[in-house]
Amino acid sequence: MNRTFRRKAANIVFVSLCVLATVVSLVALGLILYSLFKNGFGAMNPHIFTMDTPAPDSEGGLRNAIYGSIMMCGVGMIIALVVGILAGTWLAEIGGDTPYGHAVRFLNDVLLSAPSILIGLFVYELLVKPFHGFSGWAGAVALSILATPIVTRTTEDILNLQPNALREAGMALGSSQFTTIRKIIWKAAGAGLLTGGLLGFARISGETAPLLFTALNNQFFEGNLAHPMSSLPVVMFNMALSPYSDWNKLAWAAALLVAVAVLIVNIIGRWLAREKQQH
Repeated sequence: MNRTFRRKAANIVFVSLCVLATVVSLVALGLILYSLFKNGFGAMNPHIFTMDTPAPDSEGGLRNAIYGSIMMCGVGMIIALVVGILAGTWLAEIGGDTPYGHAVRFLNDVLLSAPSILIGLFVYELLVKPFHGFSGWAGAVALSILATPIVTRTTEDILNLQPNALREAGMALGSSQFTTIRKIIWKAAGAGLLTGGLLGFARISGETAPLLFTALNNQFFEGNLAHPMSSLPVVMFNMALSPYSDWNKLAWAAALLVAVAVLIVNIIGRWLAREKQQH
C-alpha cells in the first residue's frame, strides 16, 4: 500500500508540474503575442510597404527592409538547403559511420549551438574585410551558416528513420545508390526535409547580430546584393532603441511582419507536405 501510494503521489506531482509548466509557457506566449499584435497592428499602414525607412519625425515605411530580408533570407536558405540536405544525406546514407563522418557530425553539432554573433564576425573577416565593404551577399552567407546545421541534422535524422526495405527495393530493381536516394528515399522523407527547411528559416528570420557585421544597414532602397542592405531585424533593433515614438511604431510593425512571415511560411509548408503525402 505504501509503495502504491508513493507511486500515485509521484505521478500526481509529475503531472501537476507538467501542467503548470505548460500553462506558464502558454501564458507567456499569449502575452508576447498580445503585445506584438496590439502594438504591431496599430503601426501598420499602406506606407509600410511603399516607402523606405524615414528620418526621425517624418513619414516612411519598411519597403527597403522587407526587400532586403526577403533577398538575404532567400539566398541564405537556398545555400543552406543545398548544402544541408547533401551533407545530411551523406551522413545518413554513405559516410556517417566513418571517422570523417563522426568529425563532420560533431562539428555540425557545435555549429548548432554557436552564437550568431560569432558567425557574423567570421563572415566579416571572410567576405567583408577583404572586399572593403559590407554587402547583402555577406549577410546571406552568414544566415546560411546559421541555417545549414539545422537542415543537416534534420535531414540525417529523417533519413535514418526511413526503413531499409526502401533501399533494398531500389537496389533490387537495379538502381544505383544515387538513384535510390534521389527517387525513393528523398521522396519518402519529403515532409521531414521540408520541416528541416522551415526550422532553418525560422532560425534565421529574426537574426540581427550577424547582419550587423555583414550587411550592416541601408536607409535607402538597395536592390544590389553587392551593397549594404537593410533588413527587418536590424531596423527593428535600431528603431526599438531610439527615443522617437514614430521609430518605435515602425519597430513594432517590423516585429509583426517577421512573425507573420514565419507563420505564413510554416502554413504553406505544412499544406504542401500534406498535399504531397495525399498524392
